[in-house]
Amino acid sequence: MPRKTDASNPADWIYFCESDLPGLKVLADREMCWHMCQSKLSEVLAKALKAELIRLGWTLVKTHDLIRLAQELEKFNSDLMETIAPWCNEMVDWYFADRYPGFDTEEADWEMLRKRIDSITQLVGTIKGRI
Repeated sequence: MPRKTDASNPADWIYFCESDLPGLKVLADREMCWHMCQSKLSEVLAKALKAELIRLGWTLVKTHDLIRLAQELEKFNSDLMETIAPWCNEMVDWYFADRYPGFDTEEADWEMLRKRIDSITQLVGTIKGRI
């Protein structure tokens, strides 16, 4: 039976995060598809932040801008700010820079990426526990 999702339901945002994270983990463990992993992980973080924001009463804005999402969380005095702010600053360009030409590329740092996947997996679990 098809699953109907709702953009105003934070659990549905978490559902998509949880469906992407295992694949990212496999690719990172095999050290495959660096740019795709970076881009997809930034997308997962954006979805997790949207889940938390919607849970707090935010009206959905369609954006992939992690800095903007962090600023929105700050307006809600989120206790997640200390954790996510460095990630947002680090990953803000990953979604676009690794999807389109015209940006500088960087050397793959698989160990850092695996740690970030683990951290974001924990964040998703934390947000899921609040829903």
